[in-house]
Amino acid sequence: MQRSLFDAARACLDAATPEAKVEATIAAAKAFARGELTIPEDAPPPQPIAMPGRPERPLLVHPRDLPKRGFGTIEGRTAFIHAVAHIEFNAIDLAWDAAYRFRGMPDEFYADWVNVAHDEARHFVMLRERLCEFGRDYGDFDAHNGLWEMAEKTAHDGLARMALVPRVLEARGLDVTPGMITKLRSLGDDGTADILEVILLDEVAHVAAGSRWFRWYCEREGVDPLSRFRELLAEYARAVLYGPFNHSARSAAGFDDDELAALEKLAG
Repeated sequence: MQRSLFDAARACLDAATPEAKVEATIAAAKAFARGELTIPEDAPPPQPIAMPGRPERPLLVHPRDLPKRGFGTIEGRTAFIHAVAHIEFNAIDLAWDAAYRFRGMPDEFYADWVNVAHDEARHFVMLRERLCEFGRDYGDFDAHNGLWEMAEKTAHDGLARMALVPRVLEARGLDVTPGMITKLRSLGDDGTADILEVILLDEVAHVAAGSRWFRWYCEREGVDPLSRFRELLAEYARAVLYGPFNHSARSAAGFDDDELAALEKLAG
């Protein structure tokens, strides 16, 4: 009996340790690529997910309670690597949640988010291995839950999810990562910078998937993408919009000039 993609996605979401989540993600992505996971039209509705499976550590705290550390010390740099690893760990769940939650979509939608989940798992593994090279591990520093909180806020609306998670929260990486890479290389940390180069390239494609499906939803619902994007930014994202924005990377990821102008205006 073939397994459904929705069941596989839920199993990945429920996996509670980093090792189990990565292993389940890689296995599910390979099974999907081999055509072994079905996308049943008569699947029952998705079940609510209060919180995906998480390890006991890192402790989740309010963002303001996270200490600010510079790159100038090893402790500061490892804290930074940990923070990025935590983003990638959350991003595995965000991709699987999109595949699990939003039913009745074209097969290409599910293929996109399975591929994203697989990429995020690969990113997490690279960053965790880098942490271990510094004598630390995932869970050694506190972290926050902002990415998943936005997933909860948009669980009822695929259009809002595509607009706000890939195109606002995850797209933030397109803005800040180039500067981080430059800083790390100036400090001689080419190992971490090389990982971020890989992540930056992949994240352009991930944000582009969000742009593609955001516009697909808008077309299906007969709404203007720019107007709806502005409304969603104003409703959900004022507190998490920070410039400057990387216009070239965001353009490559599917933002048009009017959307970039709307971001600049709200962030200003």
